Amino acid sequence: MELPVVVGVDGSEPSLRAADWAADEAVLRGLTLRLVYASLWERYEGSVPAEDPGRPVEEALAEDVIDTAARRARQRQPDLKVIADLAPDEAEYALVRESAGATLLVVGSRGRSGVAETLLGSVGMAVAARAGCPVVVLRGSHDNQAVTAARGGVVVGVGDGAEVRAVVAFAAEEARLRGVSLHAVRAWKCPAHEPVDHPLLVGEPARVYEQRAADALEAALAAASPEPTVYRRTAEGHARRVLVAASHEADLLVVGVRRRPDHGTPRLGRTAHAVLHHAACPVAVVPHR
Repeated sequence: MELPVVVGVDGSEPSLRAADWAADEAVLRGLTLRLVYASLWERYEGSVPAEDPGRPVEEALAEDVIDTAARRARQRQPDLKVIADLAPDEAEYALVRESAGATLLVVGSRGRSGVAETLLGSVGMAVAARAGCPVVVLRGSHDNQAVTAARGGVVVGVGDGAEVRAVVAFAAEEARLRGVSLHAVRAWKCPAHEPVDHPLLVGEPARVYEQRAADALEAALAAASPEPTVYRRTAEGHARRVLVAASHEADLLVVGVRRRPDHGTPRLGRTAHAVLHHAACPVAVVPHR
């Protein structure tokens, strides 16, 4: 059974833009779109009068939110099958639970305090850390489309470990669906504590680490066997800075996350944490299994 693309909505403009993006993504993949509204999400300004005086206003509000999002998705993609559902739970728990039966989970970037759309909200961060499927967070000044006019391509950050092939494979499929190129990026650094008289480093200490990065990049791409045109790039510096910089010319940035338990609570690594807060384009977080 093909699993749907799931998107969390709450009536806010960022969540409606996420629904637009998710509708396009579902069409690209030939999948159903599932809209989920968690009825215990924080209330947004305004209210919707209940048609039935005996019905709670919150219930009317929840139904209006989900109906509006579903109607918008169907208008955007008339041939798309759309399912809308109310989840009686906190947003974080409802969406993580939904991820177990999803191909992809999409959430909007919600700002806090006076820095709206600059920092990712707590729900988006928690879902990205705990979801059982890839999560796309709608970062940046995207135009609400999975396929954009800019067609800057899909950028994937290539890290370490056998799990990287799943990350590259996901990015390659996203590039194939959009008909754009795949840009594989590997960051490297020359450790400051490396002895300069090390036999491998005599003459060109940095070159050794750059070559190791290039070799790791080739190995990851060979394992994933991506179909679209692939551009390879190694860059000196911290991975988080390299990828945030690359996001300014990308339609989608893909990173892998290796969940690290901290007293029983999953946490994102520094690279994923940084790009989710500061990337200039949508970010796909692919869990390491």
